[in-house]
Amino acid sequence: MAGKTFSMVPRKVPKVRTKYRRIVTAIPVPQSLPILKQLRKYEPLSMTGQPLVVWDRAEGCQVRDKWGNTWLDWSSGVVATNAGHGRKEIVNAIVKQARKPLLHNYCFPSELRANLVKRLIEISPAKLQKAFILTTGGETTECAIKLMRTHGLAAGGKKKIGIISFERAFHGRTLGSQQIGGSPALKSWIVNLDPCIWQVPFPDGFWTTDTSFDFFLASLKKQNITPDRVAGVILETFQGGGASFAPKEYMQKLAAWCAKHNIVLTCDEVQAAFGRTGKLFCYEHYGIVPDLVCFGKGISSSLPISAIIGRKDLMDQYPAGSMTSTHTGSPVCVAAALANIDIIMKEKLWINAERMGKLLMRGLIGIQKKFPERIGVVHGRGLVYGVHVVKPGGKKVADYDFAFDVVERCVEKGLLMFSPVGYATIKIAPPLIVSREQILEGCSVLEEAFREIVAERK
Repeated sequence: MAGKTFSMVPRKVPKVRTKYRRIVTAIPVPQSLPILKQLRKYEPLSMTGQPLVVWDRAEGCQVRDKWGNTWLDWSSGVVATNAGHGRKEIVNAIVKQARKPLLHNYCFPSELRANLVKRLIEISPAKLQKAFILTTGGETTECAIKLMRTHGLAAGGKKKIGIISFERAFHGRTLGSQQIGGSPALKSWIVNLDPCIWQVPFPDGFWTTDTSFDFFLASLKKQNITPDRVAGVILETFQGGGASFAPKEYMQKLAAWCAKHNIVLTCDEVQAAFGRTGKLFCYEHYGIVPDLVCFGKGISSSLPISAIIGRKDLMDQYPAGSMTSTHTGSPVCVAAALANIDIIMKEKLWINAERMGKLLMRGLIGIQKKFPERIGVVHGRGLVYGVHVVKPGGKKVADYDFAFDVVERCVEKGLLMFSPVGYATIKIAPPLIVSREQILEGCSVLEEAFREIVAERK
């Protein structure tokens, strides 16, 4: 039932006053209705899916509106503000660059862009030698498709153009990225799907119980897919929709299989990189190095910028002027990214993500034990978790309405999350600077919301 929207009718809710949360009005705030109505009048319907919190300021792990309400943020603005909202260092870098002034320079050389591509390669394994700066995550996965297929054409001719991706994956909202995505509903509009883009089950261990690499090979055989037809494999290093990770052994066998058959392995780390999972890069959990890596979101903790990095031979397949972008290395965005990467590296935020993630996991498992009929499984690592909400009865039937109601109740209590994703998953992704107190308080609010919604359903 994805697509449900939050009510525009203000509801009186209990007042909240804690160190990290403050709710003093009805929700949504009555005074915010003109803004919400203006957005609904002039924006497409598709933009109406998030909780009706009109952001005015965001700092650290908190989001504030104009009317005295403060939310503890468990969304990171859709897994983006890794270093926290409104970091002073990032703000200063943005202001300094804007005042220079240099706001745009297309593909003409700039020292800033030179510094960013160098920095990205310096913090990456030696195998990855070149970086291409773009604007959105979807652009990076589109570029990955192009590079994988181009390499396949050179290696095996028109027969070797196939792309393997995974069921339930999300790689963006453009034509190519939605075709490699794993949600049939999101690409039904395309109609004429590329016949050489194939999906296989993702080995998450819950919705797909067989997590062996033999099952991957069996899935290929079932679709008559042979390695000589495959140009590339792309997967989210953790599946964003459910915060689900593949087994380490599976990923290592997948990497070896790709290397054996001259197949390009791409890790989509748009959500996963820059400390989110308790490692600087998520693929480190698996002990592998992919051929291409897609970055976005947490690369700047603020402004729109993304990057794809990879092996030199893959990145250099196109001649001068034939793989560019109008806003590649946009100076203000690059300044934000450089400041953000400096923060993450200096403070080693992946270490805090790992420590706080263990505390968060204990809290979420504790909630699951109290509501086993409603929480099928908790997936995640570091500071990204998915609480998979199911209908009672033990049949693994996702319950989107219940998950939606829990998120709505949390927002009314001052805990901000985005709408349920994937298979009715409540996704939890606080900034990487989150504290022990904030984790414990958030878990308490989430448990309270579950208890109330369960009671109301009975």
